[in-house]
Amino acid sequence: EVVTDVILKIPTLTWYYWAEKITATTFGETFADMWSQTLGLGYSTTSAIMMSIFLVCLCFQLYVKRYVPPLFWAVMVTSSIAGTLFSDFIDRTLHWGYALGMGVLLSILVVILGIWKLTGLHMNVEGAMCRKQEFLYWAAILVSNTLGTALGDFMADSLELGFAIVAGSIGAILVVCALLAKFTHFNRVVLFWVAFILTRPFGATFGDLMTKDTEAGGLDLGTGWASLVIFFLFMIFFAYELYTLWKAKKEKESTQLSQSDASDVE
Repeated sequence: EVVTDVILKIPTLTWYYWAEKITATTFGETFADMWSQTLGLGYSTTSAIMMSIFLVCLCFQLYVKRYVPPLFWAVMVTSSIAGTLFSDFIDRTLHWGYALGMGVLLSILVVILGIWKLTGLHMNVEGAMCRKQEFLYWAAILVSNTLGTALGDFMADSLELGFAIVAGSIGAILVVCALLAKFTHFNRVVLFWVAFILTRPFGATFGDLMTKDTEAGGLDLGTGWASLVIFFLFMIFFAYELYTLWKAKKEKESTQLSQSDASDVE
């Protein structure tokens, strides 16, 4: 029991996990744009600030010995924001372009997952992890968020597919991934990382759809209002997760109490 509590750091992959992930990434897109564009801080300054916040949250996440939902999602959200800013920095400041940027990021992700595989540690992406696994997990998360952002921007801007078409296309692929996970024995780790990468452009595209002006095919809601709406949606799913964890805890306590009473009678 104690050991399980010590190493249980990553949530189960439920439907509300993915709902939280998508809304967190969408919030990352709109919130990062608000700081870098609306507030005029620029990509370099905003990236440095958000990366610092991400690293602080990550240090706390690696330090704790159990799953703490607010802390876990703080790391996820800040990694999403940092990923958005890194993608913009690569394309607009370094002028690498989306294609080269995606190639470099994909190579880095493959290297991280390859190192993880070579450690001999399991690559299950939910539940129990040691700190080495968790460090590799978050490194892959950060790169995946950055890669996903670049992919979404490449499809919407460079290929000029438009926000709605990109979101619909990626959404269809995500549905296929979900069906494969539920009805086949396809490698769950591969499906997770494919889905994780794709939820980033899926969320980012919705973020752009909400914030970009009408001439660009957006709804022109502004980064501030869009961030507020998306954060509210995230909090709904987050509250539901907390409720399910509380309910499971009460059911476990009730079962243990019943077993204890039965043992006393015997």
